[in-house]
Amino acid sequence: MNAEGTRDITVEYVLPHPPAVVWKVLTTAELISRWLMPNDFALEVGRRFNFRRAPMGDWNGIVDCEVLAVEPERRLVYSWKGGAGAGALDTVVTWTLTPVEASTRLRMVHAGFRLPANQMAFDAMSPGWGQVLRGVARVAAETA
Repeated sequence: MNAEGTRDITVEYVLPHPPAVVWKVLTTAELISRWLMPNDFALEVGRRFNFRRAPMGDWNGIVDCEVLAVEPERRLVYSWKGGAGAGALDTVVTWTLTPVEASTRLRMVHAGFRLPANQMAFDAMSPGWGQVLRGVARVAAETA
């Protein structure tokens, strides 16, 4: 747990593709929908966008986001807000791409889960992000 009482999810994966291919998969709305959720993403700092899926429990199925930082083929950061009440998420997702020989090390950090309020989301999303990165790898292989 971090000093401010939050926890982060960190997942890393090495993909056998150059950063340009991985970047395209992370920043093209149609490709993002194939490994995460339908969305209206656009690669522009300050751009507000949503991820959408079927509602589940108290969650309306919408994740409100804003692009916070862009370093082409190196780093993408966006906010991730959703849910209702005390358990609502106000978090940040950071994607970092590092060239490794003929591959790319992709690191995803989903930061800022407040405990205990976000414990259920943290527990549910921790294994889920591993599956998401495997989806990124699959779409990158199809795109390369």
